[in-house]
Parts: sequence; C-alpha cells; structure tokens
Amino acid sequence: MPMTVHVDLTGREAAARRSKALAPTCRGLNYYSLDQSLRDLLPHYMKAPLLAHLAPHLSELGELAGGRLHDLSDQAERHQPVLHPRDGYGRDEEWVEYHPAYREMESIAFGKFGMHAMCNRAGVLGWPSPMPPIAKYVFHYLFAQAEFGLLCPVNLTDSSSELVRRFGTDELRQRYLERMWSQDPATLMKCAQFMTEKTGGSDVGAGELVAVRDGKDWKLWGEKWFCSNVDAELAVLLARPEGAVAGGRGLGLFLMPKVLPDGRRNAYRILRLKDKLGSRTMASGEIVFEGATAYQLGELAQGLKHMLVMVNSSRVSHLARAAGMMRRCLNEAMIAARHRNAFGRAVIDHPLMRRQLLKLMVPTEQALSALLYSATASDKVLRLLTPIAKYRACRDNVSVATGAMEARGGNGYIEDWPNARLVRDAHLGLLWEGTSNINALDAVQRAVGKARGHEALHDDLGRRLEDVSGMPGQFRTRLSGALTDAIRFAEEVAADPQNERFCRIAAGKLYHATTAALLASEGTRLGNVGGDARRLLLSRFVLEHRLAEHPSSNLQAQHWENAAIDLLLGDAPVSMREAAALVQG
Repeated sequence: MPMTVHVDLTGREAAARRSKALAPTCRGLNYYSLDQSLRDLLPHYMKAPLLAHLAPHLSELGELAGGRLHDLSDQAERHQPVLHPRDGYGRDEEWVEYHPAYREMESIAFGKFGMHAMCNRAGVLGWPSPMPPIAKYVFHYLFAQAEFGLLCPVNLTDSSSELVRRFGTDELRQRYLERMWSQDPATLMKCAQFMTEKTGGSDVGAGELVAVRDGKDWKLWGEKWFCSNVDAELAVLLARPEGAVAGGRGLGLFLMPKVLPDGRRNAYRILRLKDKLGSRTMASGEIVFEGATAYQLGELAQGLKHMLVMVNSSRVSHLARAAGMMRRCLNEAMIAARHRNAFGRAVIDHPLMRRQLLKLMVPTEQALSALLYSATASDKVLRLLTPIAKYRACRDNVSVATGAMEARGGNGYIEDWPNARLVRDAHLGLLWEGTSNINALDAVQRAVGKARGHEALHDDLGRRLEDVSGMPGQFRTRLSGALTDAIRFAEEVAADPQNERFCRIAAGKLYHATTAALLASEGTRLGNVGGDARRLLLSRFVLEHRLAEHPSSNLQAQHWENAAIDLLLGDAPVSMREAAALVQG
C-alpha cells in the first residue's frame, strides 16, 4: 500500500492569510505611468514633437522597470561578475564572466533604447536627429529606478565618445566613434574611464601613471586603483607623460583600447574585482599597465582640462540616478504606508508617518526639478548648477533611501525586499565624480569665486519667477529674498580661502534656493492652466524646512502644514486656489 502523506493545508492557508498583512512592493507597476510629477513637467521642459515621439518609449521603459528589468537586476545582483585570470589553455587572457541577466540588461539599455547614443547620432528610437540631453537623462531617471550599476557603463560610453569626438584625431574618430554609438552588441565598443590611483582619489593631480612616447603613440606604465566597467573595449584615462611637471597641469588625456588594431590584447592586466558595498552588478577592478598602447586625445598639457568636459555631463547623470532612485524609494514608502495597518488603521493615516513621508517627498521633487532644469540650462548656468545639484541630491538620496527602509519596517532590512539594496546603491553617488567636499569646493571656490556662475543662475531664476503670472506676490518676494541671500552668502564664502569650511553650507543653500524657485514656478504654471499646483506647496516646505537656519517651533504657525500634507499625500490634483492660499498663510 502506498504511504499516505498528510499535508497540513490549514497551516499553509493560515500562513498565506497572515502574509496578506505584509505591504506589497512596486514590482509590477509602470514607473512612468506612476510618476505624475514627471508626466506633468515634461511638456514644460521638452519640445512637444519629441515628447510625443518618446512618450510610448518612456512608457515601455517604465513597464520594463517595474517588470522584466526589475527581475533581471535582482538576478544580476545575486550573481555578481567573476574574474577569470586565465583562459582554458592557460594563457594570461583574463576575462570577466557576467550572468545572462546582466547581458540582457545591456541589450535593453544599449540595444533597445540606445541610451548611450541617442544624443550623439540620428536614428535612435526612430528620431531623425541627435536628441537633446533631456531625452537621455529622462531615460536614465526611469532606468535607475530598477538598475543602478549598468548606468555607469552607459554614461561612460556616452561621455567618453564626446571626448573622442572633440579631441581625437580623424583616424581615431573614424576607427571608434561609430562603434561607440552602435546598438548592435556584435559591434558595440563600450567605454570606461580609469582615473583613481592609490596616491590620490579626488586629488587627481597626484596620479603617477606614466606615459612614455612610442612613435606617434604612447605606452602606459603603472596602476589604476578603482576602474569601473573594468573590461570595457575602450578606456579614457589620465597619465603623466615622462618628464612632465607635477600636479594636474602635467597630466595628458589618452584613449586605450583593450584589443589593438592588429588583434593583439593590449598590455595591461585586471588584477582583481572590487567587492563593493553597492553597484554590485557592474564590475569594478584594479589594473596594472605593462606598456599598454594608448592614443593621445587633445593637447598634451590640457589633459585634465579636456577631461572636465566629461565631468559636467557625468554629474548630471548622477543627478538623474539620484532623482530616479529617490522616486523609487518614495513610491516604495508610499505603497508600504498605504497597505500596512498598525494600531487599528493604515500606517499612512498616522500623523507622524505623514510628516515623515513629506520628508521623503520634498527632496525627491527637488531633485526632479533640478534634473529637468539641468538638462535644459545654458552652459553658464550649468557651471554652478551641476556641482550643487550633484552634491545635494546625492546626499539626499542616502537619507531618502534610509527613510523608505524605515517606512517599510524590518522587512526593509531584508535582502528579499528592495530597500536594503536601494540604501547600499545610494551611497555610491557620494563618491563618483567627486565627493561632497569636492563638489562643494568646486561650486563655491571655482564656479562662484572664479567663473561667476552664480550671476547667470541668479538672473535666470529671477526671470523665471518674474515671468510666471498668478504667483502670490508675498511668496514671490520670499523666494527672491531667499535666492538673493543664498547668492550673497556663497559670494562671501568664496571671497576668502579661510571660509572653506562653509562651502558645503553655501552649496546647500544655493541648491535649496534654486529648487524652491523652480518648484514655485512649475507649480504656478501648472496651476494656471488647471493642472496640479502641488509643487507650489512643496516650494514652501523647502523654504521653511530645508533653507531656514532655524525652522519655526511655533506650533500655531505650523497649522498650514496639516492642510498641505493632506493635499500632497492625496491623489487628487491641488488647485491653484488651494495652493496659493496655503503658501500665503
């Protein structure tokens, strides 16, 4: 007689019933459709024909981000790259093995959407000309909500191609550019940028990698310590030509291929891969150069200056990633708070949690405004805008990710759920393209103190505030005053090197004043045409909670917040009448 196995269906059913008490994640949602703020703002920042053309593609990426791309990213996170030091024949031909999930994500980013190429050549996604920068940054923003690490190779390939286009010889441009912009994995040449050395991280001028002249080309000798996208087909790097002066002025800019034109592997070795806190899907490693062939880009004595062409675009890419990740964190916190009950009611109905959700919402919406403004601003405005936005938004990403983890509770600390990874990935934005200190110093001492970038920013934001009708006059005056005060303080700090310790404060004030003005302008424009004016309310929160040195402790003066929070956490659009009444209170 076969043995009868008793299955306790009652126990399983009870466990399944109890599991319904756990709040879901954003898995399965369309991240573009879910993002009303983005969809409201894009018509004000992107030309109508391009937006109409891209909207279906953005919706497709939004669906992928909440579905297939979400799952691929999780798989690639759990199956990280592996370095093999030799091939099967015992040759020193090291290679990096990637999980198929990572390769499929590459086919989505590079192949399907051409995110690395859409601003460089015609024909990507069927558009007849290269697209403006805002197009790629919106794709980065959505992609980052599912996968952070792969956006590094996407951005490096894009920004490095600009260096080759500007500073490469005709021969180099003809040899590499079309392949750097290819959407075909069989011909695509992805790129990396190897900058960091043991002798200096942010202090790039302390680098010791040596370049020795070899006919018309160069040979590289030395090490690079942190090389992201380590096995890319091409790498842009800084090296010191033999006999050059010390410091940044002695660095030259070079392009190094993995495989030489005659098919030989170039003379450098990947020694190991980094075991990173976050961005685990993408391989970063250490490299030793043993006479690797490299090609000069631009003037030899202008290498660091040439390299800075890439830094601004990369900083905006980091802003896009931070803004996207904050949006994902906010959405996760909202869905957790709405679907979890505690003490007899939904978590979102508890007043203290409602206040905490606003602390996630405000920096998230600031970052979106900063991103869309950065993607369309003039070069003069960008000189200051990019370092202050990269500095503040990347720092905000860390606190927003942590706050979203707390909103989910203990599950947020468990790797089965998305929050732990979002916290880990958020921290890398603080390090790439300059730490917080480096960006604050660049913003205040150089962009303000030398380039006078604050003048262009002040003028542009002032015009935006004046040009929009319907904004309550008293509130407009508050915004103008806050902007003027932030500009004045930054000038004072920049005027004396002894004030260096205040650079972060100055950079933060500039960011908050800038985004307060943007939020108010955007909210008023939307409200004037019958749209959602909630960004005007968010502007007041920035003024009173992020820009004020001492937020008011007068409880009576805070009553406006209760009504504002109810409107901002609701699904209904906020009318211009409602918003105007609350910002004047």
